[in-house]
Amino acid sequence: MVYGEEFTIQTKGYSDIHDVTTTVSALVKKSGIADGIVTVSVIGSTASVSTTEFEPALNEDIKDQLERFAPSTMESRHSRTWGDDNGFSHIRATFMGPSMTIPISKGSLVLGTWQQIIVIDHDNRGRSRRVFIQVLGE
Repeated sequence: MVYGEEFTIQTKGYSDIHDVTTTVSALVKKSGIADGIVTVSVIGSTASVSTTEFEPALNEDIKDQLERFAPSTMESRHSRTWGDDNGFSHIRATFMGPSMTIPISKGSLVLGTWQQIIVIDHDNRGRSRRVFIQVLGE
C-alpha cells in the first residue's frame, strides 16, 4: 500500500529549522501502514530534510556551521545571473539533500530517543514550504 500527503510550514529563511516529527508521525498513523518506510521530502531547491536532536543550542550550532560552509554573503554565479542573492541557499540545500527515508515499525517511526525530523529553509527570505510525505508498506 502507498499513502501520500502534503503539509506546509511557514519559515523565516536563512537556515530556519523546523521540527516536523509530530506531523510526520501523525500522517504515518493516518496512513494505517504498520510496517514499511516513510519518505519526507521538502519541495524546492533551497531547503533540506535531516534528523537531529531538536534543541535551541544545537540549532544555533547548525546554523553557525552552515554559515561557515556557505556564507550568506558569498558571491555566486547563480546570484549574479538571477539577481536574487540566494546562491548560498542552493549550495547548502544541495549538500544536505531534499529528502530522507525513515523506517516504520508497528505503526511508529523508528527514531532514536533524541532524534527528530527537521526541515531547514536555507533561502534568503521566509516562505510557505511544502513538505510531502509518502508512506509505503503494509
